[in-house]
Amino acid sequence: MNVNKVFILGNLTRDPELRQTPTGQSVCSLGVATNTFFTDRSGQRQKRAEFHTIVVWGRQAEIANQFLKKGSSVFVEGRLQTRSWQDKQGQPRKTTEIIGERIQLGPRPSGMPAASGGAPAMDEAPHDELPEINLEEGSDIKPEEIPF
Repeated sequence: MNVNKVFILGNLTRDPELRQTPTGQSVCSLGVATNTFFTDRSGQRQKRAEFHTIVVWGRQAEIANQFLKKGSSVFVEGRLQTRSWQDKQGQPRKTTEIIGERIQLGPRPSGMPAASGGAPAMDEAPHDELPEINLEEGSDIKPEEIPF
């Protein structure tokens, strides 16, 4: 059995870039940053950022372009894919991307307008409140380490 599954919850590092293939298919590239928190040998709390390139196709690409912007929170479910090409100097190049199979938009930052053009709003609940997180005694996870 083989599994190629990725889950990313992070924030956009730049505005989405929507393009069309020659056949008219929509494709959107997203830059997403995720943070990892750890304690170093000296006991100091550290944060490390990882940067990911996400590629989303079809209607999801159009939705991502319409509703996301730099700093937006997004949850992506997808798979890793590596592609190769030659650059302008003829040198072989490779990149590994996450092909987004499903995206979920995070809460809209305050001041960001709701969906326009008659589209239904994503969520009308207030976004100032975060869900309560209940952790069991003895858990290694500390609420302050959760990045969202």
